[in-house]
Amino acid sequence: MGPVVFRMEQKVLFKHCDPAGIVFYPRIFEMVNDCIEAFFDEALGVPFETLHVAAAVPTVRIETVFHAPSRHGDVLGLDLAIDPPGRTSLGYCLTASCNGDARFTTQATLVHVGADMRPHPWPDTLLRTLNELTRNRP
Repeated sequence: MGPVVFRMEQKVLFKHCDPAGIVFYPRIFEMVNDCIEAFFDEALGVPFETLHVAAAVPTVRIETVFHAPSRHGDVLGLDLAIDPPGRTSLGYCLTASCNGDARFTTQATLVHVGADMRPHPWPDTLLRTLNELTRNRP
């Protein structure tokens, strides 16, 4: 996996937690998707509301390791690293930490699909930007 290309912070809110005040694991996947959506909008200049008119980028593979629980009020740093893009896919690794302590690591693959829900090549401008992000990092 390449170096971090995008970072966002996510404060753990009441809505993320179970009655014990610990993040309920399905909410982790919402946070991961929020980071991916922000990455497409802020780093790639392609907001999901634009991209998803004629295409989509569903997750086709996801694996998460939970290192430690996150609690109400924690501020998680979500660091996103991406692989060089494939013709239709993009692999990524997202690591979450709080005050230097690892909380979870997610590795996943997105696939660019058309309105027919079949894999389609990345649009040229988006592919060019993804390649630049993976090529221009130390």
